[in-house]
Parts: sequence; structure tokens; C-alpha cells
Amino acid sequence: DTLWDLAVAEVEKRENPDDDGKRGEVWEKSVLFMGSKNGGKTTIILRCLEREEIPKPTLALEYTFGRRARRHNTPKDVAHFWELGGGTSLLELTRIPVTSNNIRSFAVVLVLDLSKPDELWTTMEKLLQVTRNHVNKILSKLEKTNSEVAAEIKQRMRSNLQRDHPDYDLVDPFPIPLVIIGSKYDIFHEFDSEMRKIISKTLRFVSHYYGASLVFTSKSEALLLKARALINHLAFGYDKSKSVSVDHSKPLFIPAGLDSLSQIGPPPASDGEIGKMRVNTPLELWKKVFEKTFPPKSFSDLEDTKDPAQDLQYAEYEVDAMRAQKKQELEQYKRNASKTWKEMDFDSD
Repeated sequence: DTLWDLAVAEVEKRENPDDDGKRGEVWEKSVLFMGSKNGGKTTIILRCLEREEIPKPTLALEYTFGRRARRHNTPKDVAHFWELGGGTSLLELTRIPVTSNNIRSFAVVLVLDLSKPDELWTTMEKLLQVTRNHVNKILSKLEKTNSEVAAEIKQRMRSNLQRDHPDYDLVDPFPIPLVIIGSKYDIFHEFDSEMRKIISKTLRFVSHYYGASLVFTSKSEALLLKARALINHLAFGYDKSKSVSVDHSKPLFIPAGLDSLSQIGPPPASDGEIGKMRVNTPLELWKKVFEKTFPPKSFSDLEDTKDPAQDLQYAEYEVDAMRAQKKQELEQYKRNASKTWKEMDFDSD
């Protein structure tokens, strides 16, 4: 065979399915991690990538990647990991990693701090709402330019529930794959049992309603492995776990599509209280019941955001010196402008 023949044979080998029916090409997937500030997102990512590093606070939007081979002597698949820092203070940055080019292979991991139930619903609602709106805009454009892809994405999210599932018409699946992780279970486990039950039932409902997987985790190696299994399914296409744990006295582990409204039960409130609540959707009902027990904390993530320019770990002498000089020039300009303004003679007429 000539060199050209060998090259053609190699290309055909890569393009055609292998003996076991799997393609030999590299697959790329993207995962956006977002959620509670200091909720443990970085720790979870490092554990998934098997990196022995000390987690550092995430600044705005950070990127890393991982590579895995599905089988021996095959190209390694690539997973792009994005992490949104700052809790809910940098919502608009979610538009950067999620694009029309990667929407088919994109997934979201929402990390919620179980030790702070008064921040839980607000964090979840804001982040999912902004992300969903952005994804829906992309899908609306795709329907005009590539309707087949848009239809495929919508149908895929419905596939987590079988058509004969009793809740098939009662849920509202998130437009792209979603995993909800309840972090700091070790602290949460010390809560009063009734509080744990309310939080667990609420997160079960939200996850089921959005067609998401749900897992509780902590620094425990066993719990981190369960979270890692769900993320590996999103990032590298590993087989999805079929095990389920719905006992509220234990860490929850419920892959998408394996729960039901009948198993979850009604919101934890009396029939009289529920009857007085004016809501339009089941999600609003659960929100009102949850926030009655855990009134949302009045806080502003934006005000708490640390200025990276003052963080010593990002110090650079030349840049900092120039920045200080420009700041002085700005202050001088403002003083001069103020004097000029005061000296202006306005006609009283």
C-alpha cells in the first residue's frame, strides 16, 4: 500500500463505527457549575477531575477541562468545565459559556448550600431563571436556522420521563440537562429532623419538576463519589446510575426520571394553609410553603463581592502602580471638574 492508501484507511477507520458500534472520534461536552457562594463548587470539580489541589475562591467565571478515554487505545474525550463564582451577583456571565454552537452538548450543575436554607430558594430561582431564559433565546433562534436540532434538544429533555409516567404532563423540564447538588450535608445532618424533611422534600420536588438529578454531598469521599458519578455521566457520557435513595434521614441520591409526585407527597403545610395561597403553578406553591418555614434572607451578593484588585493573590507591581496613578489622575480630574462647575455663572433668567 502507498502512503496515500494508508492515510485513507486510517480516516475510514476513525469515521466508521468500531466493532462494538461506538465511534472512534473525540466527543466534547461542556458543564457549567453555578450556585451558592462558598458552596463547594470548586472542590467538587477538582474531585471529578481527580486533582489534588487546594480550592481557591472563584473569581467571576473560570474555566478548566478534563480528558478521559472511554476504552483502551481510543482518543480521549474532552469535557469543558465552567464555574460561575459570586453566587447570584454575576448572573449575566452565564451567557458566555452557553452558545448556539455547544447547546447540544451543554449541561448545568447547580450547587446549593444545605447549611443555609434561608438563601437556598433565592439562589436557585435566580440562577435557573437567568440560565433558562438564555437557553430559550438560543433555542428560539435555532428553530429559525436549524429546526431539527432545536426539536432534538426539546425532545431529549422530555425523554427522562417515559410517556406513561403519571407526571409526564405535570412537570416542566429544564431545557438542557441539569444536576442539583445539595452540599455541606455534614452540617445539614445536624439540623432538626423536621427541617431536614422540609428541605429534602422541596428539593426533590424542584428536581423532579425540572427533570433534574438530585444528590446530597459533603467532604465525605463516599458522598463525593456519588456526585462524581452524575457529573461523569454529563461530562463524559458514562452510564447513568440506577440506584436511588429517597430516605430523608439519609443523603438523597435520585437520578433524573426516577422520582414521582406521589412518592414526594404534598407540600409540608396544612390543607387550610395551602387553600389560602394564591399561586399559578405547583412551583410557586412549594416556594410559598418553603419560604414560610425559611424566610428568605435579605442580602446582596453584589455588595459582598470582593474587589479582585485588592486581593493579594493577584498582585502585579507594574499593573498596580499604573492603576494607582490613573486613580489619582481621575480624582484630580473630578476635583477640577467640580471647581469648574461651581465657578460657572448661570443666567437666572
